[in-house]
Amino acid sequence: MTNPDLGDDRPNGSDVREAAREKAKSIRRQQRKKETRRHLLIRGGIVGAILVALAVVAVVLLFTSHSARPGPLNMLSDGIQIGRGMKAIPTAALEADAAPVPSAWDAKSNVIDIQVYVDYANVYAQKFMSANSAQLQSFLSKGAATVEIHPISILDSNSQGTQYSTRSANAAACVANYVPDRYWAASNELFAEQPKERAPGLTDDQLVAAMQKAGVSEDSVASCIRDQRFKSWVKAATLRALAGPIPNSNVTKIAGTPTVIVNGLKYKGAPADAAAFGAFIVQAAGAAFNESTTSTPTPTPTPTATTPPKKRKN
Repeated sequence: MTNPDLGDDRPNGSDVREAAREKAKSIRRQQRKKETRRHLLIRGGIVGAILVALAVVAVVLLFTSHSARPGPLNMLSDGIQIGRGMKAIPTAALEADAAPVPSAWDAKSNVIDIQVYVDYANVYAQKFMSANSAQLQSFLSKGAATVEIHPISILDSNSQGTQYSTRSANAAACVANYVPDRYWAASNELFAEQPKERAPGLTDDQLVAAMQKAGVSEDSVASCIRDQRFKSWVKAATLRALAGPIPNSNVTKIAGTPTVIVNGLKYKGAPADAAAFGAFIVQAAGAAFNESTTSTPTPTPTPTATTPPKKRKN
């Protein structure tokens, strides 16, 4: 029997059912919130994945658009071949993503074939050209040799982030494309104004000025240098040279600059030793001629040591 004065604290049946309903509603609300959050996370993940995919596609398209540009005119072999009278031998441009076409070379010919791979930021390439430029020019003026120059960029990391190796090679490619017969002078000027090792190098405007000193004043060349129009080609040509093989030679791949090849044979002497290089030219030419018992070569110019021109101070 219940004491009426103390009251009865036990909930009745209706109160219990109401509390159960409220509890169930609360659980359902919490579940709906969890489901909503889960769906939002899923949608967000899908949207995020789509955005990432779109970004990747955009980067790939951007890279492809830059890397798919044709190379410069007159460098179908990834180099420009200079012949008699310092004149460039004209060629078509290398099509986008196409393989370079090696310059024709006849081992039985009396004309000496010389290939030179250079990085315009490399001090040893500069020493080689300073010591041997006059000797090579003598051969070229008489039509006794062709010199094919391959500008590559392997020292970008040494220019404090300015990518001077690539930009200087691009400047050379611009000259090859628009004023090929001035390439020899432009190349010599790039070496004359070569920056000190690990220096940032010339700006694009300074490269334009350097080309003007070499007799290249065309606006098209200046725009090409500032736009770095052949930057992607420089990168691709460099990778091809580093991977090899090097056509018309006994060289597997380019390991550094200068790499000099005469009638298919690599020069291994000191870059600045003009007498040694001159002797090697005679030796390499003789080796090529001796491979054929039917050829009767005419005498080649006698190479002489030349006094290296002084490098200009920046």
